[in-house]
Amino acid sequence: MADQQNNAPISAQEHTPKLSGLQNWLNNLGRGFERHWLAIFNGLWGVFVTMPFVAPILMAIGLTTPARGIYFIYNFFCHQLPERSWFLFGPQFSYTKEQIGEAFCKYPTEQAWFPFSTQLNINPEQLVTACQYPLNAISSEIVRRQFIGTPDLGWKVTWSDRMVSMYTSIFIFGVIYAILKRYGFRFNPLHWALFLLLIVPLAVDGTTHLITDALRLEFRNTNAWAAILTGSVFAPDFYAGDALGSINSWLRIISGLLFGFGVVGFLWPIMDDEFQGK
Repeated sequence: MADQQNNAPISAQEHTPKLSGLQNWLNNLGRGFERHWLAIFNGLWGVFVTMPFVAPILMAIGLTTPARGIYFIYNFFCHQLPERSWFLFGPQFSYTKEQIGEAFCKYPTEQAWFPFSTQLNINPEQLVTACQYPLNAISSEIVRRQFIGTPDLGWKVTWSDRMVSMYTSIFIFGVIYAILKRYGFRFNPLHWALFLLLIVPLAVDGTTHLITDALRLEFRNTNAWAAILTGSVFAPDFYAGDALGSINSWLRIISGLLFGFGVVGFLWPIMDDEFQGK
């Protein structure tokens, strides 16, 4: 019994330095993150917003397996509808639904479609019938979002133009914030009302697109309301569809930029104060 009593405090003493060492390491890690949180975030976010452009590059050079892995991962962050996305290594930067439907009927194989299956489970006879009207062949968004490109059209960036604008602008404004901070500039957070004003356009634009798509309306497809407001001063292609340069494309890009500016302008000074103090 005496030996057991003597051993107890010795065992506790042996473990105490290990716990203290772990605590010191965690404390140092936390302090390091607090000092360099902006550089760490910008670095990680930079990788996050770069990978969508890596996927089409990999497809173009024949590294299809890692490319499809990137498409699969970013599928959880975006609908990836091809008519609202950008393409690399093709004759055009964006394509209409009609062009995508024609490509589907020309390349109904794994090279043009995602995920990893060798081909879509479509009966050849059904495909011939469906492709008499290519738009009908891709009428389902679930089918359309799987389109990643063809050798003729190029390869799709892994998220839509809205996501490119929204996520990339957070990175760009975050880098600008870090540079200005390095030169001694200090920023107060944007007023919460201004922050809401900056993110509302994206919410309105995204919601109207969602309702239009879900109910199969023409509201955001033809944008007749915009033609009325502007007196139809622009070409018909400006109002209809989602191609780059259309009003839908501009609204998604601009609202994404406003969102990114609002997030950085509102949250980054607050996080600075939280991590490093005023």
